[in-house]
Amino acid sequence: MTNSRLTDAEIKKMLASLPGWSLIHAREAIGKSFKFANFREAFAFMTEVAIYAEKIDHHPEWTNVWNRVDIVLSTHSANGLSALDEKLAKAIEKAAARYSLPTA
Repeated sequence: MTNSRLTDAEIKKMLASLPGWSLIHAREAIGKSFKFANFREAFAFMTEVAIYAEKIDHHPEWTNVWNRVDIVLSTHSANGLSALDEKLAKAIEKAAARYSLPTA
């Protein structure tokens, strides 16, 4: 997987395939907040994502407060977004789908 910076068209296409993710213009990153039933589920989700992130050697920036996990993805070596961010975001979505996420 390449660390090449994505073009604007590639970023637009990536975001179209990742519902709920949004572009953070100030730093060319993408982000999304996830809300879980409780802290245990949030932490289990983070553990699952951490294991995958370590496997592909691409790590998210995230915060966790009780049942909420906020995630920001960017590829520092590309000075913006790369295919690694899309790959990790899709894995994050698969992990989140295993939990019954509360609505707003």
